[in-house]
Amino acid sequence: MRNLYSTVIKRVEQRRDSRRRLDISDDYVNWLCFANPGMLDRGNLYCFDYAIKHLPSAAPILEIGSFCGLSTNLLSYYKSKNGVKNPLITCDNWRFEGADPESTVGDSSITQTEYRTFIKETFIRNVRTFSRDDLPHAVEMSSDDFFQAWRKSREVVDVLGRATQLGGPISFCYIDGNHSYEYVRRDFENCDAFLEQKGFILFDDSANSSDWDVKKVIAEINVDEKYELIINNPNYLFMKK
Repeated sequence: MRNLYSTVIKRVEQRRDSRRRLDISDDYVNWLCFANPGMLDRGNLYCFDYAIKHLPSAAPILEIGSFCGLSTNLLSYYKSKNGVKNPLITCDNWRFEGADPESTVGDSSITQTEYRTFIKETFIRNVRTFSRDDLPHAVEMSSDDFFQAWRKSREVVDVLGRATQLGGPISFCYIDGNHSYEYVRRDFENCDAFLEQKGFILFDDSANSSDWDVKKVIAEINVDEKYELIINNPNYLFMKK
């Protein structure tokens, strides 16, 4: 009976999330999503556009978790549409939750190392194609290592072979890395340490119907007086007061 009740509640939440979603997809977005692999709730597009339109300064935009570059390319697209020149800096080490690097992909002969290399190379090809007029700086690091380097204002070399200066304030952060509570909470705290007043944080997979631990962090931020909820579409976009 409890499982049936949980299923009913889950479906109600999903329907509510579906009704809540504002989707501003256009022809370019549809073609990009057709070609560029990735997992994206189209409600994130409104959040990207809103945050980029209202950035408090020219400080960098950060993306935590890049996969094959779909959201990276969309952030670049909304930067272009809004005439924004803030640097976009991404971080990902392309090591996936629950994947043993010594194992194979299912019953295939493809190793997890080969799979990881393929995804990283796919990311590079996709951003070179779809963000070629304003290439992001893509740093191959875990978010923990990335923020440690950010604190030390280190200069690193990104996956495109370019020197990339880290450090300083952040205007907008899109958190889409490891979805376990401890990682999401740490990513939030690291972003918060550098996020400017009137800056934004968007949490992927934070919808009310989500099964991820991201929702636990959202519940904590919702009662944090430093942050204002801008929209739940169905993922949560906050502004630092």
